[in-house]
Amino acid sequence: MTAFTLYPAIDLKDGQCVRLIQGDMEQATVFNNTPADQAKRFEDMGFEYLHVVDLNGAFAGESKNRQSVQEILSTVNMPVQLGGGIRTREHVENWLDAGISRLILGTIAARDPDFVKECAAAYPGKIAVGIDARDGFVAVEGWAEVSTLQAVELAKAFADSGVAAIIVTDIGRDGLKTGVNADLTASLADAVSIPVIASGGVKAVEDITNLRASSAPISGSILGRALYDGDIDPVKALEAARC
Repeated sequence: MTAFTLYPAIDLKDGQCVRLIQGDMEQATVFNNTPADQAKRFEDMGFEYLHVVDLNGAFAGESKNRQSVQEILSTVNMPVQLGGGIRTREHVENWLDAGISRLILGTIAARDPDFVKECAAAYPGKIAVGIDARDGFVAVEGWAEVSTLQAVELAKAFADSGVAAIIVTDIGRDGLKTGVNADLTASLADAVSIPVIASGGVKAVEDITNLRASSAPISGSILGRALYDGDIDPVKALEAARC
């Protein structure tokens, strides 16, 4: 069975740690005014990798919560993967120089796959692709636009490119705690040899168990609102991930 990693999520909006409903910036719940504090809490719970998204940056096309990210990096020892508004080579280089372990390229991956491949070749193990899907089709620009490109087809575009991971998010489930879309995740994991991470809708430890039990080689899951709300016990979640 493949290794399985859990990534507690910190979504940044206006310098605060928030959770959204289906990516809607108007439906933001603030969970911590100090994202670095939240990051330390996750590290103390035993998690070994942090998932951070600059929500403002995703819409603006450039980083908008740099100070908060820098404070997170200064506070925790675990690796951090970051997405949101990373669209140029300069963005990539600046964040890697700042200490980010892995960068998630989303909108630019759909708009310019060759750019992502170039970055993956230049920075081995440092570039992940974020595929956000609604009804199986890729959404871009902070989920504000849905394209005609199927998520599985976009994933296939990065075969043998050196991309470290693909993070697939079902927008329709994100923040709703309705259960992870294991079928969508499995379809991508079966289509490519790149490690695929599930995101969106995880509501209980059972979701982690089901992802682990899938015949597809799913390599991890993002944990969001259910972890913040206490529906997922971190100790049990980590146990399920290791089984």
